[in-house]
Amino acid sequence: MNFVFYTHSIVSDWNHGNAHFQRGIIRELIARGNHALALEPADGWSRSNLLSEQGPFAVERFRKDFPELIPVTYNAFFDHEAWIADADAVIVHEWTDPDLVARIGRAKLNGGKFTLLFHDTHHRAVSATHSIAALSLQHYDGVLVFGEALRESYLRAGWGRRAFTWHEAADERLFKPFPEIDRVSDLVWIGNWGDDERSAEIQEFLIEPTRNLGLSGSVHGVRYPAQARKALADAGLSYEGWIANADVPKSFARHRVTMHIPRRPYRDHLPGIPTIRMFEALACGIPLVSAPWSDVEGLFRPGKDFLFARDGAEMQRHLRDVLHEAGLARALAASGLETILARHTCRHRVSQLLEILAACGNRNALEGKPAREAAA
Repeated sequence: MNFVFYTHSIVSDWNHGNAHFQRGIIRELIARGNHALALEPADGWSRSNLLSEQGPFAVERFRKDFPELIPVTYNAFFDHEAWIADADAVIVHEWTDPDLVARIGRAKLNGGKFTLLFHDTHHRAVSATHSIAALSLQHYDGVLVFGEALRESYLRAGWGRRAFTWHEAADERLFKPFPEIDRVSDLVWIGNWGDDERSAEIQEFLIEPTRNLGLSGSVHGVRYPAQARKALADAGLSYEGWIANADVPKSFARHRVTMHIPRRPYRDHLPGIPTIRMFEALACGIPLVSAPWSDVEGLFRPGKDFLFARDGAEMQRHLRDVLHEAGLARALAASGLETILARHTCRHRVSQLLEILAACGNRNALEGKPAREAAA
């Protein structure tokens, strides 16, 4: 099959976690013998910031790490209709310009033979509903959303014809354990500052427990203000800025524990949606302790795959236990990895995507049982 993905960026993962999942999905499609390319704006926010901060080396690094991926940049004069004319499936990410979202929909209306899906991996459907309500989705065959709560929001609002829950997942080709690497430090957290959507949580669940326990560790991410960097340093944490996603598995391997700190809009309004970093960390076989979120869809086995901390004090106790009880650490790492490999890899999500395409009437997609329009 021939797939075209409209992305905010496939090249840049600077403050852009969606690129992780899209890369993994495209890599899996190609491994199965499909043709897939990614279109992205030449002046996209994430790509522009990556080039500004890291220089052209970052783009060369992407090409080295993901040689099978085919990124194509577009500008105002790009012939979108020509590029998607022969596609079997076109998947448009929600950060695509609204005028272009509408234009691709018109291409479908005007004889496009492809299955057209809109892909939402953000909280704007509940935090900025006007931005999603204004999109022209009437000609799209369906909407892919990364959680059941988000799917219900689309259905209640009447956005799009059909909505399918399609969770993010780990690219198991990239995210895997490296047992040969020595664990030389206690704690690593990989996450961006996030426009104050979790600043209080970073203080409570990361900075204070680390300082109180006297842990060694490092933090990767971007857009940390000066006061946040100072707080990390005062807690004994080394702030190391942006990290290429391809380097993350070995960073996990050098540390003994990591944590998951969800952004507030997801915790409060979109239960059941963890960050993609949680899938990736567990795939790397590192013990994980999570700040509160509600796993209403039963994605994991809390208490077995990872530990939940209801507050900062409990985070501190769990971190101490994991770091001092080798048996507990080994059990958490093994169980978390087991769940990822059984349910939450890009291999699983591509199989589900093919089922969804078949449910939308795509004759070239997987034959068999139609996809459920609910959590899988």
